[in-house]
Amino acid sequence: MQAASLPARAGSLWVQQGWRIFRSQPVAFFAWTMFVSMILMLASVTPPIGPIVFVVLMPLVTFVSLAACREAVAGKRLQPALWLAPLRPPRIVKRLLGMGALYMLVCLLVGLLSFLPFMTEIADAVQSATTTNNLMPLFDAARTPMTIFGVLYVLLAGLFWYAPALVGWWDTPLWQSLFFSGIACWRNKWAFLVYGLVWGSIFIGIDLAATLLVAIGLPESIAASAQVPFNVIAGAVLYCSFYPSYVSVFEQPGGTDESNRTDVPPETPASS
Repeated sequence: MQAASLPARAGSLWVQQGWRIFRSQPVAFFAWTMFVSMILMLASVTPPIGPIVFVVLMPLVTFVSLAACREAVAGKRLQPALWLAPLRPPRIVKRLLGMGALYMLVCLLVGLLSFLPFMTEIADAVQSATTTNNLMPLFDAARTPMTIFGVLYVLLAGLFWYAPALVGWWDTPLWQSLFFSGIACWRNKWAFLVYGLVWGSIFIGIDLAATLLVAIGLPESIAASAQVPFNVIAGAVLYCSFYPSYVSVFEQPGGTDESNRTDVPPETPASS
């Protein structure tokens, strides 16, 4: 298995190609993202079980999203039954859930390694914030462990980024899929840097637009409601952009050049 090494501009091309995949069947991808968002909302209000279950399901959700993109690129209409088709092969659900359980455990370990050495300072800052109503000491105490957690989580995300696809489509053992995913992400670190900057700019831009609406006099509740569909669309395009990232690195050695783009649908959108 050979992972291609792409130029930094590939990161922005993944976003563009994700948009084209979304545009080919926008209703289906919008509905899928709404469904995932509802699960996330349900998980957020049912701690600690809800967040744990959601994290365990993440590799499965990622693989279903990738498979849907592959079907859309092939010109197939995304009917409800087609979304479950990738999970029918023997052991695939069990292996993806096992990957999710490992992901959850490693996330907890990373959190402990990041915050445990600073718990005394954080506890003192919490007590100070409670008595003085000043959150700055808490922010100061949390800055270092949050930075450590962010760095470690980026490394962790690289190990799991391509792993669902490698397990689902290549039948790669779990530990090998993590290794190959980590190597592929490292070889394309500049492309992922651009990819992250583009998505950060998109979501920040959506938030700034909502803030601007409030600033010109629109009620905050209406501005927040208006922001929701744009967040969902951006989330759907984000899911769709996972597929060209995978294809250009593992299945299309020619990369993401405009002349060799077989990982996105044609310009004319398919019927939704």
